[in-house]
Amino acid sequence: MKKKVVLAFSGGLDTSFCAKYLSADLGYEVYTAIANTGGFTADELKVIEQKAYKLGAAKHVSLDITQEYYEKSIKYMIFGNVLRNGTYPISVSSERIFQAIAIINYAKEIGADAVAHGSTGAGNDQVRFDLTFDVLAPGIEIITPTRDLLLTREYEINYLKEHGYEADFTKMEYSINKGLWGTSIGGKETLKSNQTLPEEAYPSQLKKQESETLTIDFEEGEIAAVNGEKYTDKVKAIQKIEEIASAYAIGRDMHIGDTIIGIKGRVGFEAAAPIVIINAHKMLEKHTLTKWQQYWKDQVGNWYGMFLHEAQYLEPVMRDIEAMLESSQRNVTGRVIVELKPYHYTLVGVESDFDLMKADFGEYGEMNKAWTSDDAKGFTKIYAMTNKIYHSVQKKNGK
Repeated sequence: MKKKVVLAFSGGLDTSFCAKYLSADLGYEVYTAIANTGGFTADELKVIEQKAYKLGAAKHVSLDITQEYYEKSIKYMIFGNVLRNGTYPISVSSERIFQAIAIINYAKEIGADAVAHGSTGAGNDQVRFDLTFDVLAPGIEIITPTRDLLLTREYEINYLKEHGYEADFTKMEYSINKGLWGTSIGGKETLKSNQTLPEEAYPSQLKKQESETLTIDFEEGEIAAVNGEKYTDKVKAIQKIEEIASAYAIGRDMHIGDTIIGIKGRVGFEAAAPIVIINAHKMLEKHTLTKWQQYWKDQVGNWYGMFLHEAQYLEPVMRDIEAMLESSQRNVTGRVIVELKPYHYTLVGVESDFDLMKADFGEYGEMNKAWTSDDAKGFTKIYAMTNKIYHSVQKKNGK
C-alpha cells in the first residue's frame, strides 16, 4: 500500500507542483487540504478543489476554521490591541498557525504517514508550519519539496506540463494573501527600502468620497453591534465593518519587521476592519480602564503579538496571557463613534456607563471636587521629594 501524505494545498504553483511531485516522484497517495480562515469564497474553494483532483489527489477537503480562528486568536488580538511594531495587525502570521493546526489534526485523523507544505526557505511560514506539525505530531514526517529542491518557477511549470497538468500560472505582479483579519500584499516595491506600493496594488480601491459615521458597540471587549445592528456572530460583525470601512481605502500601510529567521522583511497590507476595530477598542479602554490596567495590558499585548508572529502560539504562557487579557475586559463596554473619510478616519468619542471621566471627583483643567487646594499643595510637595533629594546631593558634590 502507498503511504499517505496530507498536503497543505492552496492551488497555486508551488502547492500544485508539490501535489504532483509527491505522487509521481515520491510515490505517496496524496490527500490535499485547505484550511480556510475567512479568506476564500465558496466559488474560490470549489476551484481549488477541482485543481486538486486534476492533479491526482486521492481526496481533497476544505477545513473551515474561521470561527475557531476568531475565538482562539482574533478575540485576544483585539483585547490586547495587538499591532506588531505598532503597525501590522498580524494578519497572515496568525492565520498560518491555525491553518497548520487544522492540517496536522486532519493528517492524524486519517492516519497519514507524512504531511507536506509548499513554503520556501526564505520566509516565516516554513517555521510556522514545521514547528506546529512537529509539536502536535512528532511522529509524522514533514516533506517540503519547494524548500528542499530550490526550484525555479519555470522548472515547476514545465514539470507540471510534462506530467499532463496545464494551467495558467501567469506570474502576478503582486502576491495577495487575503484573510478575515487583513490582506497582505507583496511586490517589487516591498523588496526595496525606499519604495511603497502604488494605488493599483491594493485589492480594495476607494469607492466613497463623502464621510460617514460608523458606530461600534463593545460588550466586555467583544464587538456587540455595528451601526446599532446587533451581532452574535463576531466574524460577521468584522466582515460588516470591513465592508463599510474598506470603501474608504482605510487601513493601508507598510510593515517593516524582523522575521523569525533573522532577516528584515517588508510587506504591504490593507486591513480596514482590524485597524478601525483595534483603535476604537483602544479608545474605549482609555475611558474605562485604570492607568495600570492599560500599562500592563500594553506589555502583555506586545508579547502576545510577538509570540503569535513567531510561531509560539502553543507555548503555555500564551494561555496565561489570554486569561489576563480576558479579565481586563470586564468593564470595556460601550459605544465608539468613528467618522470615516477617504484614506483615514477620526475617533470621535465614546459612550459608556463605565467611563471613568464621568466620576464626580473633578473635571480635568476645570474643577476639583474631591480635594482642597491645601491637599493639592501637600501632594505636590511630597511628590517632588525624590527629585529634591537627588538634586540636593548633586549640588553638595559640585555636580
